[in-house]
Amino acid sequence: MRKRAILVLENGSTFRGFSFGAESEALGEVCFNTSLTGYQEILTDPSYKKQIVTLTYPMIGNYGVEPLAEQSARIQASGLIVKEYVRIPSNFASKSSLSDYMKEQNIPGLEGIDTRRLVLMLRNEGAMRGGIFPDQTDTSSLVAKVKSIPEMTGLDLAREVTTAKSYKFGDHKSGKLSIAVLDFGVKTGILRLLDQNGFNVTVFPASTRYAELKDQNFDCYFLSNGPGDPEPLDYAIDTARKIIEDGKPVFGICLGHQVLGLASGRKTYKLKFGHRGGNQPVKNLESGRVEITAQNHGFAVEEDKGTSPLALSRVNLNDQTVEGFGDPARKILSIQYHPEACPGPHDAEYLFAKFYEMVKGK
Repeated sequence: MRKRAILVLENGSTFRGFSFGAESEALGEVCFNTSLTGYQEILTDPSYKKQIVTLTYPMIGNYGVEPLAEQSARIQASGLIVKEYVRIPSNFASKSSLSDYMKEQNIPGLEGIDTRRLVLMLRNEGAMRGGIFPDQTDTSSLVAKVKSIPEMTGLDLAREVTTAKSYKFGDHKSGKLSIAVLDFGVKTGILRLLDQNGFNVTVFPASTRYAELKDQNFDCYFLSNGPGDPEPLDYAIDTARKIIEDGKPVFGICLGHQVLGLASGRKTYKLKFGHRGGNQPVKNLESGRVEITAQNHGFAVEEDKGTSPLALSRVNLNDQTVEGFGDPARKILSIQYHPEACPGPHDAEYLFAKFYEMVKGK
């Protein structure tokens, strides 16, 4: 028999449905993702730390879960909200149902609510704090509990998801370029593609200073994706600024892109409800082509107001926000979206090979 559960938002709205996954409560910023597939990749993406993810696709769980889809060692999202949870997966590669997977890691899910109403509310009012709770009648106390958690603005979450110590990833061979990855919440899919595109990958904690990295004489640097607000990451901004000043090649994605923006004189701001999904159209100003991209971010870099030497290279066609900037001559490449997808389209996967060629000087 299904057990009831409730979503409570900070504006006082409630959504009553049914529990799946762990029968526990979860608190976090409630956001939505429009991807049609990839719920396991979404849940294990460190960029979703302290967020409750609503999936707009109505049926979730039908292909189960399997280890190769994981983007980190565990589920990072605080909770999951869906219209309809499919209890019996049908997929030869499935090792477990989604609900059992979430139970093992004490992550609650909520199904059976009107996700269209919820998403429209988030679009109109913006992403907001919320909580999933076992069904209760006293919602006023739950609203107060939801309001007691910090807002996403001002939170340094990179320290919570980064690796505790440095490690090597992939197949290290002679002849490959050495790259230092600053882990703000890096996805496994990114590390795989760096490895496959000719880099010897070494991953470092987010707070690693440039002096330590410089002594190891890496060919280039990578600033990863991650959760939270980029502005509190003064240690990462300082490292990025010194990488740029030293003239070393650097590639930034998502949070790493925002850190590069702050290091080069731009500012960042919080989007109303963010860009999350596999269908974001981005125009490449260098080629004139449009790429359909995978994105997951709640903050963005402001347009250049004459303070940054890095030229705009890509814009979002939905809202004209900055999606990329850089300087090919100085071998700086910075992208707001996720070229590795996981999940999503592969229109932008070429960027890993492009950065390799930039570093090689071809």
